[in-house]
Amino acid sequence: MQLYNSITNKKEEFNPINENKVNMYVCGPTVYNYIHIGNARPVVFFDIVKRYLEFSGYEVTYASNITDVDDKIINRAIDEKKTEKEIVDFFAKQYFTDCHNVGSKSPDIIPYATQYIDQMICFIGMLIDKGFAYEVDGDVYFRISKAKDYGVLSNQNTMDLEAGSRISVESKKENPLDFTLWKKTIDGIKWSSPWGDGRPGWHTECVVMIDDIFKNQIDIHGGGSDLKFPHHENEIAQACALHDHHLAKYWMHVGRLEIDNQKMSKSEGRKIWLKDLLEQYPYQAFRLFMLSSHYRQPINYTDEIMEQYNKEWEKIKTALKQANNFLCVNNINGDDLLDSVEEFKELMDDDFNTPNVLTLITNVLKKLNANIRAKQDVLAPFNTLKLILSVLGIECELKDLTQEEIGIYKAWEEARKSKDFANADKYRDILVNKGIL
Repeated sequence: MQLYNSITNKKEEFNPINENKVNMYVCGPTVYNYIHIGNARPVVFFDIVKRYLEFSGYEVTYASNITDVDDKIINRAIDEKKTEKEIVDFFAKQYFTDCHNVGSKSPDIIPYATQYIDQMICFIGMLIDKGFAYEVDGDVYFRISKAKDYGVLSNQNTMDLEAGSRISVESKKENPLDFTLWKKTIDGIKWSSPWGDGRPGWHTECVVMIDDIFKNQIDIHGGGSDLKFPHHENEIAQACALHDHHLAKYWMHVGRLEIDNQKMSKSEGRKIWLKDLLEQYPYQAFRLFMLSSHYRQPINYTDEIMEQYNKEWEKIKTALKQANNFLCVNNINGDDLLDSVEEFKELMDDDFNTPNVLTLITNVLKKLNANIRAKQDVLAPFNTLKLILSVLGIECELKDLTQEEIGIYKAWEEARKSKDFANADKYRDILVNKGIL
């Protein structure tokens, strides 16, 4: 299996730190609003990563956090005259609902940042003790000048970054690139610390949660490409400072989603909430759309493209239902598969080549439809299509037909054959109402 590692900028053979076990962490949302379809891309992709790794025989522990302390949360709470907890509880619940509705399983571990404040304070204290951080008037900053390999992920060097940075009015910093580990605060939720009341900096939250949950370097750290710098770069800096490793062996980043070839923007109103899209389209169609571009590349959303994948899903669903009915009526069952499963593995092992997987699905679908028409050899393409889709988190609700339903189905087929359209329509309506057709 080959993965593209963002830290080396090349495909590498995937060898987890511990044989057959994978520890994976993906940066989750700051819960102050609904998630849009761009936010959903990492949710869908890393769900597929876990599913495929498990399909490949790995034992996977998947953690993804909730950032529940942030200026955006505090500001929304002030605007709506609510507590931060009320804002967090509402939007975290909506986030989990959206993830479920888009076909993604819940991560194995869902740490909330505020559950790890004591660990963050301890972590920051160790950075200060080792000279990697300093405190000024209740704020604590990470000292970039001492960071090993800073810029290794984003392919930038410190000198260029310093030359391009503006003189900060925040003169308390030794260097404009130094980032906040602990923020002195008056407004909003705060905690006591050796440096005064405040709250942790965003870049510290994830690295501390990974450190506490996994106790060591992890195999995969994922997120959106927009997190490479500064967030993930700053995570690496802290891990190198205390543990002399890059936090994760493999870094995976998902390209952004655009609308009509323009960057999604909440501030400019150019966004589509996931919850709204899923009221209009089935989640399966959205996942097919997500798979249509390689995960590292940008993907462009248009209404026309979404309609296209909705139609593709309808074709797949119709074929699966027809095949399932044929197999039930003829009492055919078994585990037969096409060689296409091996091709699927080869494509997924090539850094998750999902665009070519969609082509493979189309080819299997054509074979399935041809065999349904010929009324023979339906089982293998049916099982193959179901298996591939399942690994991709796409399920079609199929039911085993009862003897009564088989009788109705046969009567429907016979009525059609004899051109008894009145009875054919009657039987068809029954089968549709039962979800069989």
